[in-house]
Amino acid sequence: MEPKLKLLVCGDVRGKLKSFFGRIESINKKSGPFDLVLCVGDFFGPDTESEILQEYKRGLKTIPAPVYILGPSSKELAQHYAETQDGDLCTNLSYLGKRGLYTTTGGLKIAYLSGKVSARDAAESNEWTYSKADVIAVRDSCLASKGNMGDFRGIDILLTSQWPYGMREEVSDSSMLVSWLANAIKPRYHFCGMNGEFYESPPYRNVPDKTTEMELATRFVGLASFGNAEKKKHVYALSITPVEKMRVLELIQKTTDEVPSPYQGLSFFDEGDGKAQHEKGDNQYFYDMNSYDDRRNKRRSNDPNHAQKRPRPSFDQEKCWFCLSAGSIEKHLIISVGDHFYLALAKGPINEAHVLILSITHIQCAALLSEEQWTELTRFKEALTQFYADREQKAFFYERNFKTGHLQINAIGIEQNVAWKIQHALEDKSEEYSFQMEKIPKLSAPSDLPERGPYFVAELPDGTGMLTRQMKGFPLHFGREVICDSNLLNCEEKADWRQCNLPKEEEEGLVKDFRESFKPYDFTL
Repeated sequence: MEPKLKLLVCGDVRGKLKSFFGRIESINKKSGPFDLVLCVGDFFGPDTESEILQEYKRGLKTIPAPVYILGPSSKELAQHYAETQDGDLCTNLSYLGKRGLYTTTGGLKIAYLSGKVSARDAAESNEWTYSKADVIAVRDSCLASKGNMGDFRGIDILLTSQWPYGMREEVSDSSMLVSWLANAIKPRYHFCGMNGEFYESPPYRNVPDKTTEMELATRFVGLASFGNAEKKKHVYALSITPVEKMRVLELIQKTTDEVPSPYQGLSFFDEGDGKAQHEKGDNQYFYDMNSYDDRRNKRRSNDPNHAQKRPRPSFDQEKCWFCLSAGSIEKHLIISVGDHFYLALAKGPINEAHVLILSITHIQCAALLSEEQWTELTRFKEALTQFYADREQKAFFYERNFKTGHLQINAIGIEQNVAWKIQHALEDKSEEYSFQMEKIPKLSAPSDLPERGPYFVAELPDGTGMLTRQMKGFPLHFGREVICDSNLLNCEEKADWRQCNLPKEEEEGLVKDFRESFKPYDFTL
């Protein structure tokens, strides 16, 4: 297996060099070493700490990992790039350039586009703006190394200052040219900044075209500004195998949380004359890039005389109850945080030891976990199993991958004298709802779960499991109904979590007590 490269990606630093370099050093010591640090948006700002940079230029201090930055987005910021030597500002701090394709020694392909689109004429650009010719040049660089027509595998990462138009409605300063570029080169990851917000989309599936017949997927990540007061996510870590070293089956593997491509159905411009086109047999409207104006196009899309826009993907990470970086998460429920998962008190808990194991990043279900993620999930399960055992209880875990967008596994201890009834309760309750559950061996890898489509799986105290994929009429509270059955905990009034919701002060007390009791078992400490 090819070794993965460890990367950090950071949002707009805006001249906060002392805290930025300190944070990179801290993360590198704790979780590194990292092969690369990539910065999107504005690295410099109006109040750049230039004296800090001088210390690194004179060799008084060193940057622990190679840092690559994008170019200026305004004339005022261009001055900070004047003294670069072959792109290097100092050791381990390099300016990628205005636009291009950078291939690392490890084979990672990183496309980049700095600055903002030219406001007056998209056919012209300067040091801090880009044009249609620039995005075509980046596209051509990415396609230059491909073999036969149709063999293009996409690239690993696209870095842009601006957001692409079409990703989120509320982002006003977005660029149609960035959308065109992302659609053309099909990066596995697309990172950008300059919007002050964090947003990570589920993967979207690119539509095959003349460059490739493969259905490649892209994950978009917009990062907030570094050190923002609201503590929105501004640093993103990932491990990645270069696209050219991956198997085709890995590249085209689909996930259940995918959304439609935000650029699907659009023909952006003709590279020959730039005139607006209309796709045959389609009512979509298209764009004239020689008279480019995002605001005008937005107005046209709302005009009833023009065709209706395609529906946007409905997923919104900021509204996800369980994404650790989301603004809607109730952080007072968190008990323990690992590298990939965290433990939290269940909302409306059945008892004081009813908890959830949740993925930190947005993952649909356990079937889609990597080997590393599965290993940590197993450690949490083992820790909870021992925790319950020391209280003369048997651990019961279940996952419902149905009408939920985020991986969540319920964990609860069942008294040993009735735990043997769990399988019978599952069978009886499933028969009541007219579906069957099959007995399965112990779960040992993500591949033991259905890769596609919804499912419900329960892990029994003896290590075996029970699974169903018959989700027609499946009750959302099925797992709780089994636990609350009169033959188990005998508290059927708690089957609906909303009927046993607790005041925040009481939740905080339960979390504090559980965290203290769980300390001897908590491997994250």
